[in-house]
Amino acid sequence: MNKKAISTLAVVGIIIILIVIGVAAYYAYESSKGTSTTTTTTAITQTNTSASGVTLTILTRHPSVITDLARSTFLNSSIAKQYNIVDLQFLSVPENLWASTATAKNVDVGWGGGPTLFDSMYSYNLLAPLNTTIALNAASQIPNSIAGVPMKRVDSNGNIYWIAAAISSFGFTVNTQLAKQYGLPIPQSWQDLASLNFARVYAETGNAPLAMADPTVSTSNARIYEIILTKYGWDQGWKLLTLMAANAYISSSGSASSDVRDSVIRGERVVGITIDFYGYIAQYQNPSCVYIAPANETIINGDPIALFATSKHPTEAQAFIAWVLTDGQQIWLNPNVNRLPANPAVFNTSAGQARQDLYKVYQSILHTQSINFNDSLVLSYENVTLSYFKAVLVNPNQALQQAWLALVNAYINGRINITTFMNLENQLTSPIVFTDPITGNQTTFTMNEAIQLNSAVQSGKVDINSLMNTWTNLATQKYTNVLQEVRQLGG
Repeated sequence: MNKKAISTLAVVGIIIILIVIGVAAYYAYESSKGTSTTTTTTAITQTNTSASGVTLTILTRHPSVITDLARSTFLNSSIAKQYNIVDLQFLSVPENLWASTATAKNVDVGWGGGPTLFDSMYSYNLLAPLNTTIALNAASQIPNSIAGVPMKRVDSNGNIYWIAAAISSFGFTVNTQLAKQYGLPIPQSWQDLASLNFARVYAETGNAPLAMADPTVSTSNARIYEIILTKYGWDQGWKLLTLMAANAYISSSGSASSDVRDSVIRGERVVGITIDFYGYIAQYQNPSCVYIAPANETIINGDPIALFATSKHPTEAQAFIAWVLTDGQQIWLNPNVNRLPANPAVFNTSAGQARQDLYKVYQSILHTQSINFNDSLVLSYENVTLSYFKAVLVNPNQALQQAWLALVNAYINGRINITTFMNLENQLTSPIVFTDPITGNQTTFTMNEAIQLNSAVQSGKVDINSLMNTWTNLATQKYTNVLQEVRQLGG
């Protein structure tokens, strides 16, 4: 073959190779375009699906065992699918942050925390009335009152602003086996928890027989202390609370209420201050435990759910509320929850038929004699009163107990007589005298003083932290003075 032919073939070969490379590159490019398009389309589809669904934001005081159960059950319900609700976001914050959180987070629903908290939100115009057919139909299934206590907050025009989703009583849980071991009769009243019998156990064993929670971290214990102040009157009530604190281990942890309950279940404390369903849980987990609602010394509460005025999804929010008041009532029957439902129809379901124990408790609650409890009055002094409790009974608890145990030991060992004991007990439980930050006058923490200070603190005129420091210092000094007097008497 001549050189010219060879050259021609070489050129043709090169051209063919270039064509093959070009074709391959083209298909590779088109293939990569197809992959990119598929990925982009998938991402857009996922975003659109998420955007088309509704996530409800719910302020709550309920523990995670309830909120987790509610989320999983509700999201699988027909109502969630009908209203395209794809998630529930629960926000658990202290009571004093509810108002600011509701506004900042566009909260849709408030659920759990007691009527005082919800009345507070109502007074701040943060609640909206129920107005959808599904919500109003569900609300009609809840009794207007139970044991004489309103289960709905209704305005003068008949609008429902909150409604009970569950009901509660307040009392204490007793480990009967430990009580028997210590020779203590089963307590029946709040006074029993402040008694010399309990103090003797503490003095002889070195172990506080009573468990309580710091009211600034436990709404249920806060309500119990308010019940005691209402039942026994302001002066006698504070004396009783002081002696209870002197006999008690007080938890200030974020899980204070459950800490109290669990200490009784484990047999570490004889008695724990609890809301009713914590008592039922204790009974379920330890048959030696029994819950007691002291006769004529408690109240029945409706634990509310409400639509918030800050909601961006009021229709969907009311669908969730309707579910909580109907099918969602079965959540309370779960053995890990053990609460009393507000809708008695749930006991007609198969789940309800299996919880005859709770049904019997529900029937007994209907006939419980509640004390006359004024929610509005309590609300007028509540926040500052809880701060006072913490300042004079929780913060200086060690000083209080040192003085109390020294006094009890001096009496039971015969070093002082009953008259001296009573005089020093009165001194220990007497109100502290402090300077009113508003008037500059000397005063004590009366109910009227509490109401005025509560208003001043809310308006920013009084610094509650500074005032609490003053109260704690004065209370500590008072307890120290009693301890010194007991020691001077040979105690």
